[in-house]
Amino acid sequence: MAKVYDALRRAEEERKRRSGAPDTAPGTPLEFEPARPHAKPQAARPSLWKRLLASIGSSEPAGDFNKRRISLLQPDSYVAEQFRSLRGRIDAISAQRPIRTLAVTSPLSGEGKTTAAINLAIVTSLSLGRRVLLIDCDLRKPKVHQALGLRPEAGLAEVLCDEVSLDSAILKVEGMNLEVLAVRGKPQNPSELLSSPRMRELVEEVARRYDRVILDTPAALGVPDAKAVAELCDGLIMVVRADVTPQAEIEAALEILDRRRLLGLVLNGAQVEQGRYGYAT
Repeated sequence: MAKVYDALRRAEEERKRRSGAPDTAPGTPLEFEPARPHAKPQAARPSLWKRLLASIGSSEPAGDFNKRRISLLQPDSYVAEQFRSLRGRIDAISAQRPIRTLAVTSPLSGEGKTTAAINLAIVTSLSLGRRVLLIDCDLRKPKVHQALGLRPEAGLAEVLCDEVSLDSAILKVEGMNLEVLAVRGKPQNPSELLSSPRMRELVEEVARRYDRVILDTPAALGVPDAKAVAELCDGLIMVVRADVTPQAEIEAALEILDRRRLLGLVLNGAQVEQGRYGYAT
């Protein structure tokens, strides 16, 4: 965990040093530390992605939904390239162990997890012959369907309650190999639905049907939803915001979640110069 905290501290110092400078586009990955497969589960250290993404704000004015789908609107942009790099990292790990289902979460809300989930799903679906499903597991404050301009007539809650079939609830994003299981109705028992045997069956079913399933979960702290979903997935990515997410909250979230499933950490909102390639030494 020391390296995670060092990454956040350095990002915070850099932001303060450049105070008054405008936010920049996301930077290239700086370092990747693979997990040691021989480590005992209880002592396993999470791998580290010191991943720099753009500061996209935490409010919901007009442009925010477009930022959430920038890889779709501007596929040749610098930002989209960074999500392709993230996709490549995940693919490299999946060559060593199967990763069909991937949960994306954050300690707190407003840290960019939905943006990361949507853009990662978009760039993953651009791979030739690969079918991708994006599931919005935030039954409290869903945002995926709005960001992608979808109007679901049924969604995850209806499928889990056996009110509609999975096929009838899934929507296809036009022109892409990306399909979405969004949220239509907001149930009064979201935690119970996400931790139910039906949810486990659903994840197992979509894992057989798709090459990659990305699940956007609520924030890990405050409600048990993220833990319930993450325990059903092959891997987990945590998004934190530089100079915003307290160190104590990161540690608390990692204590709640299964660290053995943690593939890496996305550091969002850090300043970095564009046009830089490769890795830092």
